[in-house]
Amino acid sequence: MNPITSETTTVRHVVAMPYPGRSHINSMMNLCRLLISKTDDKLILITFVVTEEWLLLMRSEPKPDNIYFASIPNVIPSEVGRAADINGFFEAVMTKMEVPFEQLLDRIKPRVTLVMCDSLLFWAVGVGNRRHIPVASFWSMSATMFSIFQHWDLLVQNKHYPVDLSVMGNEHVDYIPGVSPTRLMDFPLLINGSDPHILRRFCDIVSWVSKAQYLLFSSIYELERRTIDALRAKFCFPIYTIGPAIPCFKLEDNSCLSPEKINEPNYMHWLNCQPNRSVMYISFGSFHSVSGAQMDEIAAGLKNSGVRFLWVARGETSSNSSKLEEACGNNNMWGMLVPWCDQLRVLSHPSVGGFLTHCGWNSVREGLFAGVPLLTFPLGMDQMTNSKMIEEDWKIGWRVRKLAEVENLVSRDAIREHVVKFMDMESNEGKQMRKRVKEVQEKCEDAIAKDGSSEINIKSFIRNISQYS
Repeated sequence: MNPITSETTTVRHVVAMPYPGRSHINSMMNLCRLLISKTDDKLILITFVVTEEWLLLMRSEPKPDNIYFASIPNVIPSEVGRAADINGFFEAVMTKMEVPFEQLLDRIKPRVTLVMCDSLLFWAVGVGNRRHIPVASFWSMSATMFSIFQHWDLLVQNKHYPVDLSVMGNEHVDYIPGVSPTRLMDFPLLINGSDPHILRRFCDIVSWVSKAQYLLFSSIYELERRTIDALRAKFCFPIYTIGPAIPCFKLEDNSCLSPEKINEPNYMHWLNCQPNRSVMYISFGSFHSVSGAQMDEIAAGLKNSGVRFLWVARGETSSNSSKLEEACGNNNMWGMLVPWCDQLRVLSHPSVGGFLTHCGWNSVREGLFAGVPLLTFPLGMDQMTNSKMIEEDWKIGWRVRKLAEVENLVSRDAIREHVVKFMDMESNEGKQMRKRVKEVQEKCEDAIAKDGSSEINIKSFIRNISQYS
């Protein structure tokens, strides 16, 4: 069925609109796949809206039959790219996407039952309300981050913004509802004042969520129970936790992990040859970058540690490729570099014993679901707060870098020391950390099992969509 031309009165037509960035698109697509997979009558139809640039990139990607792509114009010329002007791109998304999105709603059929938008696209809430179409706001970061922005006024009232972190960075904030005491240095970089205009934008974005009809979190209730309960007490509309919302929900029988259906890439062959829990997997995400000088220190520290590693080194690190390749040793003896990998497959491999991560929320959720401890190297945005939760709230990882070191290099000696200690499987500290990781992994599995919190929430959300239809 083509949603552009077909008309039906029985189908629930959901229009999904992600923020035009890789991690946001991945999160929204995972949510859409989840909706389709949990609908018994297969009468949910999803139109997935992306910019023209992203449509070209995603056209060949596999997707369920009931998901169709539609596009709106790019917000900036594709040859410029969002990396060239991050703030400019963000502002363009805030101001230039609403009109073409609303025009698209005029063209597609059948009648739209629900707009499911990334919370950052606050204007979609207004579009839905004007047209009397329910809106589900999808927050793709942690619930803790949402509560921080929701209660930003408390930080101002308590004179915790703006602050000099060199003086007050270790002061704890204990008055954000549902959020455990948190050092000022562990609040997101946005709050620490890098761009007041962007900060105001985020506070406005969160204020618009209250005008939606549903709020969805890509989190697991059991991991952020206090925060979710506090938010449910504050809002009068349904709040659903549907995490972990990652591509594979049952690793043992999901086809994406079946070697019979996939040609094994080289990195999987390499992992198959490594001892159990001996490999450190390294990825710093698809957006924020590590400086060339810091990359040199990480590469040298890894080489000196003697720990095996698989490193996803993106194109912008090509200038450092010789140093990274040198760290790998001859014939990839100690390490392997790849431009991309199926991250969840890698994290779930028995040879992987740790994950050096920038702490993007997608990566955190995949690490939790795979049961891999996290060595954190936060770079920006929500990653500082995610790192704090990993180290202090869940106690399933350690941090390499503090916020105060943003402008300073973490030395190769510090990298070597952290990696060696982190990958020591025999230390009592390491054993306790890995035990807690397995407990968190079990919570993730329980949440998506029958009668689990996420399973119950997603089915309740689907019933709400159906009743409106």
